[in-house]
Amino acid sequence: MKSARSAPIFKTLEPLLKAIGASFVEPHEMTGADVPLEVDGQVVGAVRLPALHGALDRMIESVERELGAKLPDLSRTEKQRAIRLLDERGAFTLRRAVEDVADSMGVSRITVYNYLNSLHR
Repeated sequence: MKSARSAPIFKTLEPLLKAIGASFVEPHEMTGADVPLEVDGQVVGAVRLPALHGALDRMIESVERELGAKLPDLSRTEKQRAIRLLDERGAFTLRRAVEDVADSMGVSRITVYNYLNSLHR
């Protein structure tokens, strides 16, 4: 069997996996939770998704990269956009996310709730 790292699919997917905190695993290391990768009908490896631990930090880092600045450095309008992006990515389904995002952004949790409420009206 080919290694996932020697298959062209690895180079193609590598930036995506890095962005979401996932990793490649070799076929012999696969578990039932991994997503198999097939090339020409042969499993060449799998994608191991990241644990929830650290998921919010990864989402925040992704939004900061997308917006080109750290959350506290964003304008009010950009902070609202960051909240929208985080909400679309499911950040606020995580426990204590509002408080953690507020701390990361340098605003009160009431401000984050206000931004979320304006999105959901």
